Amino acid sequence: MSVFIIRRLLQALVVIFLMSLIVFAGINIVGDPVDLLISPEADQAEIEATIRRLGLDRPWHEQYGYFLLNAFKGDLGNSFIFAEPALKLILQRMPATLELAFAAMLIAVVFGIPLGMYAGLKPDSTTSKTIMAGSILGFSLPTFWVGLMLIMVFAVMLGWLPSTGRGDTTELLGIQVSFLTWDGIQHLILPAFNLALFKMSLVIRLARAGTKEVALQDYIKFARAKGLSSRRVVLVHVAKNIMIPVVTVLGLELGGVIAFAVVTETVFAWPGMGKLLIDSIQLLDRPVVVAYLLITVFMFILINLVVDILYSILDPRVRLKDVKA
Repeated sequence: MSVFIIRRLLQALVVIFLMSLIVFAGINIVGDPVDLLISPEADQAEIEATIRRLGLDRPWHEQYGYFLLNAFKGDLGNSFIFAEPALKLILQRMPATLELAFAAMLIAVVFGIPLGMYAGLKPDSTTSKTIMAGSILGFSLPTFWVGLMLIMVFAVMLGWLPSTGRGDTTELLGIQVSFLTWDGIQHLILPAFNLALFKMSLVIRLARAGTKEVALQDYIKFARAKGLSSRRVVLVHVAKNIMIPVVTVLGLELGGVIAFAVVTETVFAWPGMGKLLIDSIQLLDRPVVVAYLLITVFMFILINLVVDILYSILDPRVRLKDVKA
């Protein structure tokens, strides 16, 4: 296992390096942030002084070398707009995004797995067909449209839940979180459900397919023949074996939820990393955009590593293959 982890970490370094090179080169050919940072009335001397101060007077490959050198020191550059370290800005917004992402994945798992298992165990029932029709809608409806409809129905028409913001927060281990306050939970429900809808549909279909396949296996028939209750067969034998593909996909999807919560954060004005990214792109704040993408890549790699480890725990055959390799 240790050899596998070391190999994956070395691969991660290569991926982060290549990603940083591609992103840095790409973002340096888009627009000129000086046009947004300097007043139109500024004279040429002020413009040149700002360009030198930001290091934009050098070729992009020299800027990248300087960025890479500082990155090894933990410095991803300063924001052009906020004049603060880009890493600091992102870390300030990260708890809000992680809170939203984990809440969305929790909703997807808590509702998706039982509904998918029920649909797999009783595929011909009306309820199962309704569940699968709902999962198709979850795949098909655009996230931004669902978010707007949720705001229209539950915030505007019914007035049950707030539509924007994060609500009251409290400190937990030095981090501001909103899920420990009632006002924060109310603000979290709509964006979390909006972000979870697509993933819930995916979990339902995965759980249904896995349940239908596992239910026909010999060890399930043997468990029933031994006289085990249907509850034990489903909750222990069926559930454990369908979790292998579910855990794998959910781990990969968690990275996607964190990285692509941009739409939900924008619709609900959720103060997370995604909203910061949109604002930075509009203002051509290059250091923040590059730092965000690098941190996102690192989170993807870390989540994939954790998924691989969990996969090997759930399926001993994976550990055997790793030992042989």
